[in-house]
Amino acid sequence: MFPWHQYLLALIFLIAGVTHFTKSKMYERIMPAYLPAPKTLVSLSGIVEMILGFMLLNADTQSAAAWGIIIVLFLFIPVHIYMLQNERASLKLPKWILILRLPLQFVLMYWAYQYI
Repeated sequence: MFPWHQYLLALIFLIAGVTHFTKSKMYERIMPAYLPAPKTLVSLSGIVEMILGFMLLNADTQSAAAWGIIIVLFLFIPVHIYMLQNERASLKLPKWILILRLPLQFVLMYWAYQYI
């Protein structure tokens, strides 16, 4: 049995992964223009998020999942910066939310680190 917060983080990643497929156009809009094949990257990142969510719920793979989550969150930082810089990518979110999302990445990384 895992602590409730580990289940919550796994659920967040599972839901986020699924939304890469249910709201793929939104994710494609926030992909920086310099990245190739946005549709493919959106799908791959969704699959990776779901796999990491499931791995976090297995004692044998939770440490690898935690490291994977930290790496993924680090790799997503350019997306958050792009959303701040590009009006279309901002999804019409208030600037303060877009700014707050950057330090939130590090909070989520620390959260994942608890399961290494």
